[in-house]
Amino acid sequence: MKIMIRAAAAAAALSCLALTAPTQAAPTQAAPAPAASSQTTPACTNADLHVDYRYSDSGAGSSYGWIRVTNVSRHACRTGGYGGVSYVGDGDGTQIGHAAIRVNRAAVRQYVVRPGQRLVSSLQMVRAGNYSKSTCRPARVDGFRVYVPNAYRSQFVAHRTTGCRNTAVHLLWQRPYHRP
Repeated sequence: MKIMIRAAAAAAALSCLALTAPTQAAPTQAAPAPAASSQTTPACTNADLHVDYRYSDSGAGSSYGWIRVTNVSRHACRTGGYGGVSYVGDGDGTQIGHAAIRVNRAAVRQYVVRPGQRLVSSLQMVRAGNYSKSTCRPARVDGFRVYVPNAYRSQFVAHRTTGCRNTAVHLLWQRPYHRP
């Protein structure tokens, strides 16, 4: 009972302080203007960006790596967010399983990428062997089909592994592109 009375008294005292404290207008600060280059820089096209993959680490039934996009054009361009990533195989580009699930949407940003600069997207690849053969329906994977952000044509990146034909099994998890 004493604790509840003390808590109520403390809350009342704080309320009184808040009501009687002099108010001051918070100093205003102009929001930083976006860089002019990001407003006038054209969006990157599929032809502006070269895609490759770099292995990073393995553990707990998954391996990790980076899908990297490098500006190979002679001009700066703007891109960011997600592209599309899926496994392909059968020697003819047939999609194997479900496309990558996009995670960490709060980190999506746009970037101006100058010639020679790159952005990276973290990729988690769950091992197909974590699933029974009947659930997974294993298939040989030749590599990744990668769509750079806002592109309708894909690029092939060689990466031999095993995938699951069952599209209900999610093996790929992708984070948004960011600076390395």
